[in-house]
Amino acid sequence: MIWQTARFQLDLSQPRVMGIVNATPDSFSDGGNYYAATDNLSAVFAHCEKQVRDGADLLDIGGESTRPGAVPVPLAQELARVLPVVRHAVTLGVPVSVDTYKPEVMRAVLDLGADIINDIWALRQPGALEAVAAHAACGVCLMHMHREPQTMQATPMQGDVLPQVLSFLEQAAQNLQALGVEKSRIVLDPGIGFGKTVEQNFALLARQREFLAAGYPLLAGWSRKSSLASVCDDPATASPEGRMVHSVAAALLAVERGARIVRVHDVRETVQALKVWKAAS
Repeated sequence: MIWQTARFQLDLSQPRVMGIVNATPDSFSDGGNYYAATDNLSAVFAHCEKQVRDGADLLDIGGESTRPGAVPVPLAQELARVLPVVRHAVTLGVPVSVDTYKPEVMRAVLDLGADIINDIWALRQPGALEAVAAHAACGVCLMHMHREPQTMQATPMQGDVLPQVLSFLEQAAQNLQALGVEKSRIVLDPGIGFGKTVEQNFALLARQREFLAAGYPLLAGWSRKSSLASVCDDPATASPEGRMVHSVAAALLAVERGARIVRVHDVRETVQALKVWKAAS
């Protein structure tokens, strides 16, 4: 299976690790550590380079936090955070994804050579579908989110979430294909933590193979999510950084159940764990 992106055809016959690069001061996990302020660009550039050295197959750059309750970032501010990082990341020899829902940001980063648009809104914002469809070959990841970041955990989904999530993602993919985008450019993400309860998140993992029937590669994003802490009797998990072991375990389970891309903060640890998994496969 191949994921067609702007500059790369990414072979998904083996699982791929997407390294997270948060160019924000308020990410739920590492907010401010690599903030892409003008006077701190060297730190975020170094983080990109370290992710690649640690084995990241692709990088995912975001300039707006999507944690529960996050306040939307103005367009100009997001562009100021993201564009310098993209300019640097596209020189590192791996596909570059940008986590954004704004069509203006999509067009700007694609013009700079970014390979993938990763949209928590699944291109539902006005102009987003058209921004991706207008590009000749960029990849796109469509994610399911219930409601919006400000309200998603206040009133999470109800009932059996898997058929609801799958139906939503299949429709989003069909909408994009109707504009001429090849199926090989599309990856789906069930959106762990985005408006789901702890039980629903783990139900999505337990039944993850059911998503594969849709015929699209699957991305899993469990890294440092609070659901991991809720099922572990471990005081260290009160901090997102204390959920590394739990995140790696979830990534391995997701791969075991058919995920082709895992989006992670802890690249080196995940890469090494996948080597053990591959040796036993």
